[in-house]
Amino acid sequence: MKNINYDTVSEAINELAKRGYTTDFEIFKDLDCLVCKKTAKQLSPDEFEIDETYRFEGDSDPGDEMIVFAISSKEHNVKGIVVNAYGMYGDPSTSKIVELLYKKT
Repeated sequence: MKNINYDTVSEAINELAKRGYTTDFEIFKDLDCLVCKKTAKQLSPDEFEIDETYRFEGDSDPGDEMIVFAISSKEHNVKGIVVNAYGMYGDPSTSKIVELLYKKT
C-alpha cells in the first residue's frame, strides 16, 4: 500500500483512476465475487489482489465511513476500485469476498 492520504473518497477515486484503476467493481455477496458494473466480469477472491486501501471516517456523520480498495488482476488484465461502507453502516455479511477485503485492511 502506498503512503498517500486523500481528503475525500472522490479524490482517492480520481487519483487512482489516473494511475490506471479505471474499472468500477461492486461486491456480489451471493456469488462471493467482485463484479464489474459495465461488463459484468466476475472476479473470485483468488483472481485479484488488493493493492491499496483507503479509509474515510465521517467526522460528524457515521454514514460517511467508507473504504476504497484499489484492486488488480493479472489473470484478467484489469485494475479497478471497490468502494464500500464500514462501521455502523457496513455490511456485517460473512461472505468470503467481504472477509477477504476486510482481512487485508
